[in-house]
Amino acid sequence: MNSVEAGKIFREAWIEGVQKYHPGEPGSSAVAEWEDTPEWEKHSSAAVFGQIREFVLASDGNTAKLSRIQRGRFVALCWIAQIHRHFPAPAPGQIADWDDLPAWQQETDAEIFDLVEQEVLATL
Repeated sequence: MNSVEAGKIFREAWIEGVQKYHPGEPGSSAVAEWEDTPEWEKHSSAAVFGQIREFVLASDGNTAKLSRIQRGRFVALCWIAQIHRHFPAPAPGQIADWDDLPAWQQETDAEIFDLVEQEVLATL
């Protein structure tokens, strides 16, 4: 799988989670299609997909034993690193720790991990 495909899978999982868990109407940028996603976000989506993939592979699939919170927290932490990579002075909300994220975002991050994990395990 190339990085564009990986990024698209990540982005689609994000959009599905936002649509499922976000209270009210999310902002248009939160659910923008791949073609309308900024380049930094496309690269970040592919990078975090890759980090999850490597984590699943390095654990020989035992990431399935992690709690939902642990799985979501991993995604959130990887994303924060990407924010720091692309923005020299990110806003505090962009780098909020797990406990400070809204519930909808925590749920979305956990589901992203699950989807990527399933994709990875299906290719083994």
